[in-house]
Amino acid sequence: MSGERAPGRRRTVLGLAIGALLAGVPVLTRAQAGTTTSLERKVKAAFLYKFLGYTDFPPGALGEAGAPLVIGVVDADELAAELTRIVSGRTVGAHPITVRVLREQDAPGGVHLLFVGGADALKVRNVLRSLAPAPAPVLLVTEAEDGLRQGSVINFRIVEERVRFDVSLGAAEKNSVKLSSRLLTVANQVYKAAP
Repeated sequence: MSGERAPGRRRTVLGLAIGALLAGVPVLTRAQAGTTTSLERKVKAAFLYKFLGYTDFPPGALGEAGAPLVIGVVDADELAAELTRIVSGRTVGAHPITVRVLREQDAPGGVHLLFVGGADALKVRNVLRSLAPAPAPVLLVTEAEDGLRQGSVINFRIVEERVRFDVSLGAAEKNSVKLSSRLLTVANQVYKAAP
């Protein structure tokens, strides 16, 4: 028998991992991770999917029932591939989820959640500024050291060898999204404005 898991088992494991993440249980340690980066990307992809269920967009922002909810991923191809596997066949409300791979120079319009990969603060700033001319409701997620200062709503961090995230309520308001209190209670830090 090969090392591949059956699809049902993979979903069960993913569900348990997401539940553990939202409960604050450590699921990422360097000792367990063999390939830390790969596991870290999988955990972040699972978080991105779950963030959608804890985010309220203004009425009409998601379009009619059946219109896709689009996650844009900039410069994180491995994470985008994992996210595509996670969201396959899933919906949030009445909206199927699609993943769109973007590059830094691509216009990120038409996305509902935008993840900017990497630690380069200049890249994060450039991508987030490209949204500025037409501020549509969008949940911005980054993983750069000062992502919240650049305008991100949620920024991933590694805290005590766990994938955690910080939140800027000011950026959420500026981007016309509202985060559930359930999501805020499991955040590492919640800031009223950018730190």
